[in-house]
Amino acid sequence: MPDIHDLTRALQKDNGSRIVMLVADGLGGLPLEPGGKTELEAAKTPHLDALSGRSSLGLTVPVLPGITPGSGPGHLGLFGYDPLQYQIGRGVLEALGIDFDLGPDDVAIRGNFCTLDAAGHITDRRAGRIDSDRAAPLCAKLDQIQLPGAEVFVRHVKEYRLVIVLRGAGLGGDVDDTDPQKTGVAPLAPKAKAAGSEKTVALLTEFLKQAREILKDDAPANFLTLRGIDKKPTIPTFEEVYGVKPAAIAVYPMYRGLARLVGMNILDAGQTLADQCSRLEAAWNDYSFFFMHFKYTDKAGEDGKFDEKVRQIEALDAAIPRITALKPDVLIVTGDHSTPSKMQSHSWHPVPTLLSAELCRYDAAGKFGEQACRGGSLGQFEAKHLMLLALAHAGRLEKFGA
Repeated sequence: MPDIHDLTRALQKDNGSRIVMLVADGLGGLPLEPGGKTELEAAKTPHLDALSGRSSLGLTVPVLPGITPGSGPGHLGLFGYDPLQYQIGRGVLEALGIDFDLGPDDVAIRGNFCTLDAAGHITDRRAGRIDSDRAAPLCAKLDQIQLPGAEVFVRHVKEYRLVIVLRGAGLGGDVDDTDPQKTGVAPLAPKAKAAGSEKTVALLTEFLKQAREILKDDAPANFLTLRGIDKKPTIPTFEEVYGVKPAAIAVYPMYRGLARLVGMNILDAGQTLADQCSRLEAAWNDYSFFFMHFKYTDKAGEDGKFDEKVRQIEALDAAIPRITALKPDVLIVTGDHSTPSKMQSHSWHPVPTLLSAELCRYDAAGKFGEQACRGGSLGQFEAKHLMLLALAHAGRLEKFGA
């Protein structure tokens, strides 16, 4: 089957229209009790509800039915890149998100500070979510580690997150994570998934040995786990495949990294949703596609805080009038995956999606939520096709064939 990007390259046209994709991370949810409401359905969202009355609704599948995606695959799908074709480690995304200049021989690793008990078992996978003021000095200590045959760089990202970059010849990026994804057990040892990464495994094993000694007195951040070990891939740019001038307005480094990976211009987003809206308003005439990312719906879901996720959805809703006042030709509101508070994790459940445009078929739902989206005219479809719908509703695709 031909690459879908070959088709968009052939059909794209520039008519001056503007598209906004607002991504509420982990938007989808589950009711706490059978027959109850999800977080989105329980939230008071008058602006999204009004918008749903003049929109097409549906549910997006981030990867495939039943597959629980990470944030990277979830966003790549929304950007129209098949996440099964473009598998990119989170370390690369985090490094790009803090403007680290990754070279062709670099291996990037996402690190999480964690808490170990006296037996060496993980008691908190995020070290109590220590703040940046506490985590940054720990990264500076780890940055002093020296390894034979490679340079090592340790950089703080945000809160309990960090990036480690190994630079040297003969390094591969096919290494399993050391995060066991649960507490009460020891971190896993680095292990090569494919030939060619044995040197990387040896370097990471030594790095972790030194790190454990360095951090032994720094509880709750007395160790770290490694995730998303990879090298930077070659990937076509967003502007090339869609013919739009794209900008990203995201606060968290990883999502800035995702946008940078596909060639979006990274705008200063400040720290709050109000800051992001102000940046959108200021840049409105300079770009034709805007990716806006809102993290805190996902954070509340992962913490199992149903009411907090409801509150964050309501905060998102309050920002909608500032976006619609700009009169985008297409406004999409969706998520990269579902993060039900009931599960305290990402899940495979399809994600509520709203597409508002002058040329869309109005569903007149009156409420933006999972149930309304399940009966919407967009149906249930793979997220990688959402950009096609955005371009079509913006009048940016020529007719296919005679």
